Amino acid sequence: MSILKQTPWLSLTLVFLSYCALGWVISETRTPGFVWLILIAAILLLLASLTTPWSKIAEYYSTLLKSNLRSFLITVLSAFLFFLMLAWFRIFLDTLLILSATILAKIDFQTSGYKAGLGFCFTSIFALSGLAIGAWLHRLI
Repeated sequence: MSILKQTPWLSLTLVFLSYCALGWVISETRTPGFVWLILIAAILLLLASLTTPWSKIAEYYSTLLKSNLRSFLITVLSAFLFFLMLAWFRIFLDTLLILSATILAKIDFQTSGYKAGLGFCFTSIFALSGLAIGAWLHRLI
């Protein structure tokens, strides 16, 4: 019973609702099946990257930014992404909402004392079910 009390239900509800909205929006565009598979893989990659310890992320960045050419290419890519953020501000805000809800769930799982793997499982179940229900509701209505 204590596991149910410790579970961050508010954060998981926000994750569920934000991914529901994403499923609705993606379903509106009538995307093909392979785009859904890429989206699911990207969601799982995002959730997995959030559960990776910061020391591992710092290690990856240090190897990524080892040379001047790599640093320059990362800077150019960042500038391009900033341009896209300004050009498609509505999409950026939706992405920021999803990212914020996911990070909040990760922080709540950490403060509740859950292990990273269990937090990943809970968050991915709520995210993927929200995506599916959002798409299903769009097709239903």
